[in-house]
Amino acid sequence: MKEKRNLKNLIVILGPTASGKTGIAVKLAKVFNGEIISADSRQIYKEMDIGTNKTKPTTIPYHLVDIIKPNQIFTVGQYKKRAVKIIKDIQKRDKIPFLVGGTGLYISAIVDNLKIPKVKPNKKLRKKIEEEIKKQGLKKVYQRLLKLDPQAKNFVEAKNPRRIIRALEVCLITKKPFSQLRKKGQPLFNVLQIGIKVPKQTLYKKINRRIDKMIKKGLVKEVKKLAKKYSWQLPAMSGIGYKQIGLYLKEEIDLDQAIELIKRDSRRYSRKQLSWFKRHPAPEQIRSETSKRIKWIKNYSQAKKLIKVSLLKV
Repeated sequence: MKEKRNLKNLIVILGPTASGKTGIAVKLAKVFNGEIISADSRQIYKEMDIGTNKTKPTTIPYHLVDIIKPNQIFTVGQYKKRAVKIIKDIQKRDKIPFLVGGTGLYISAIVDNLKIPKVKPNKKLRKKIEEEIKKQGLKKVYQRLLKLDPQAKNFVEAKNPRRIIRALEVCLITKKPFSQLRKKGQPLFNVLQIGIKVPKQTLYKKINRRIDKMIKKGLVKEVKKLAKKYSWQLPAMSGIGYKQIGLYLKEEIDLDQAIELIKRDSRRYSRKQLSWFKRHPAPEQIRSETSKRIKWIKNYSQAKKLIKVSLLKV
């Protein structure tokens, strides 16, 4: 984390769902006089608390949680703009910003300074794409995207309607592949990326326990309340937990089946997250000044030691 071009420090704490990254980050932020910026694409939504496992601490500032309603549009470009502004404000106050979460694209937008195309959301076009998904299925619409932009498979998940809609929207408006419009810029910060490593079976057990706790806390009630206010077709309602409980509420499956589906899909999501993070480090020849190497650790003590050593080098 040696300083270059007078870049200020940014600590990234990342990892798969249920790995314990938020708990570790909160402890670290207390020790190193820090503030947390969420890098979670689900916790941005208001009213969606139990299913997104919000554990917003009260002891330290925690940014970019509960910022939009489930029926509002929020792009990666908007996230980057707000996150960078908050990070710089924290640094101006001589505190350490901690970017914490498991949404790889959000993290990459900051760490790689992605030049995201400035294409305003087109409500009419989005509605048309949403109708296509409803009639043809998400898989066919995803294939349509890949025909326009084969490289989209590297950063747009096949089962993520929100990302698919946005990428297709940009392709159709600009008449160019979305991937060609996303370029890496010069690093904005002096970054140390720390990944939380948990053995697979241990992680799966933690995921299962978390889901059981969500059910006890009232996930069904939360989804039922949201369903009365918002459409099932909204991208926000397609998130893990909400989609499966939705199937239960629509009497397509029973509750036990819904719970098992949430656990299964959460395990699958954790594997996808790890696959994303394992794409780093990038090949040596294309690394930017900000190191892409993720330092994988097992616990808080190892993370604390890494940060101490890194800060001393500056």
